[in-house]
Amino acid sequence: MRILSHTSLRIAALLALLASAGAAQAHTGHGTSSLFEGLAHPLGADHLLAMLAVGLWSATTLPAGRVWQGPATFMLALVASATLGMMGVTVPFLEQLIALSVVLFGALLVAGRLQLPASLGLGLVAMAASLHGLAHGAETPASGFAMYAIGFLVTTALLHGTGAAAGLGLRRTLARQSTWVLAATGSLLGGAGLYLAAAL
Repeated sequence: MRILSHTSLRIAALLALLASAGAAQAHTGHGTSSLFEGLAHPLGADHLLAMLAVGLWSATTLPAGRVWQGPATFMLALVASATLGMMGVTVPFLEQLIALSVVLFGALLVAGRLQLPASLGLGLVAMAASLHGLAHGAETPASGFAMYAIGFLVTTALLHGTGAAAGLGLRRTLARQSTWVLAATGSLLGGAGLYLAAAL
């Protein structure tokens, strides 16, 4: 419960900072429009599943005091690559790669019992986040990047927090069965990611 409390406080503090920054800039219709576009953008199925999975993986795989590192790594890589995406940087088959990042996160959940090095997991999280960020940046509205970025970071933080809360609850209530529950969840995520990639 203490871990969940500390994680929730970190997320709440981040959201408060982002919201206050947004309030300071959202004096025009353009700023408000950009903010809402950013808030909505991560709610596509591929982005949403990946971001929930990051929180879930972090809470069930990383040491108790380091649960925040998965979401933080994702968000830092996300905003950095979104800046590049805004400037026109992209990679071939980006949408398919984003869908396959859902498969990657599913595989990380399945492989949780193998106790892979945390640095490897965080590196894969950063790589996947960079793909999502390029897509976010490429769709920057004409009204500007700053408010749009605040919006997608707020939604991303909420999704990470939801996944982390689910993972911490799983750790607490189904400790002995958690490995198999995570493997099943990871398999479902992998299937969903393959379906999304095939549908593009």
